[in-house]
Amino acid sequence: MIENGKKVPQVTVKRLSRYLRVLEHFSEQGYETISSEELANELHVKPSQLRKDLAYFGEFGTRGMGYSVSKLAEVLRKILGLHRQWAIAIIGVGNLGTALLRYKGLNEKGFRVAALFDDDPEKVGSARSGIHIYHVDNLANVVKEKNIQIVILTVPAPAARAAAEAVIKAGIKSILNFAPVSIKTGPEITCLQVDIASELKILSHYLAGQDVSGGKDGKVAIPG
Repeated sequence: MIENGKKVPQVTVKRLSRYLRVLEHFSEQGYETISSEELANELHVKPSQLRKDLAYFGEFGTRGMGYSVSKLAEVLRKILGLHRQWAIAIIGVGNLGTALLRYKGLNEKGFRVAALFDDDPEKVGSARSGIHIYHVDNLANVVKEKNIQIVILTVPAPAARAAAEAVIKAGIKSILNFAPVSIKTGPEITCLQVDIASELKILSHYLAGQDVSGGKDGKVAIPG
């Protein structure tokens, strides 16, 4: 993303969504204004980092008064593209795909699941939560018909790359991949990887660090 001639880091965009979530919470509590310190503290970031993130997009606060909660939330929704609704398709209607379909966040605040895809003959033609399940071979036609812009992949690892290729061929530019395999795409495609197993391994690493004993020079002692 380029704003004001500057490339916005992906980590900054991630923080913007967190800022918006906090602002919506404060709005529900009846707050009209919030300082950069208050907003930053809620997310455990430095106020200077918060101001730097927002500076990519302009100046929104008033010195000595802070930010208008409602106005800043509105600006962040527009920056994140949440002032409109995006049609989503899920490919892979197994346990994970069904769970995501039932996740409330996918059908509110800018997103709507418009179609489901699978290659299981017992699933194709049926529906989940009122959403029709199409065969993956009909992907391109349905994407065009329903103006789908985002695809979520919840297929098994061996099928992920072929599914991603079909998605890209259908003209989709945004992919959220839950399959435990890396997918290579061109620079015009945004593909985000959600790897739960890797995140668990990171947590395991920190937990293990609390249990192992250090050897000489602070090195971990590995059993022989």
